[in-house]
Amino acid sequence: MQEQLREHIEKIVPLTDDEFAFVWEHFTTEQYKKRAFLIRQGESVPHAYFVVAGLLKLIYDDESGRQHIVSFAMEDWWESDYQAYFTRTKATMSLQCLENTRVCCLSLENYRQLCAGLQKMEHFFLQKANAGHIASQRRILSFLTANANERYEQLLKRYPSLFQRVPKTLLASYLGVSRETLSRLRRS
Repeated sequence: MQEQLREHIEKIVPLTDDEFAFVWEHFTTEQYKKRAFLIRQGESVPHAYFVVAGLLKLIYDDESGRQHIVSFAMEDWWESDYQAYFTRTKATMSLQCLENTRVCCLSLENYRQLCAGLQKMEHFFLQKANAGHIASQRRILSFLTANANERYEQLLKRYPSLFQRVPKTLLASYLGVSRETLSRLRRS
């Protein structure tokens, strides 16, 4: 797990062995089985998670009980309910494993210590936050301006491996279409 985290960070900032040792001190590691929850809606959010192996879904259950897929997170991605994580409030979303998953966990206290103790990591997290913000805006714009077929094509182009790993029902929910519509899109 250390190697994957270091490679991931060093795509943005180089680290000496001593610097990475300092970084690694701030993380814990966990393994979860398929269907396990890392975060449950209404509970506290103890960590941001770096996915070493596996696949997660971030979901929002509305008042009518309908489940909305906010995002997926696979290897080399970060995920959490960031609003709850950074504001120390209760989770508005749940994070669940779609596969057996291994993660590196970073508490908010350790995140702050890491950024204060190593400016390179503050820069790293700023770059990751910017990339996440851009991806969120892109997704919002696709819902505002693209039809179902265009959203499907965009997702297929950006993340083709999701189509092999995620059940059709969940892909349909993520795209905002029915499973039947997704089946028609896949045939066209």
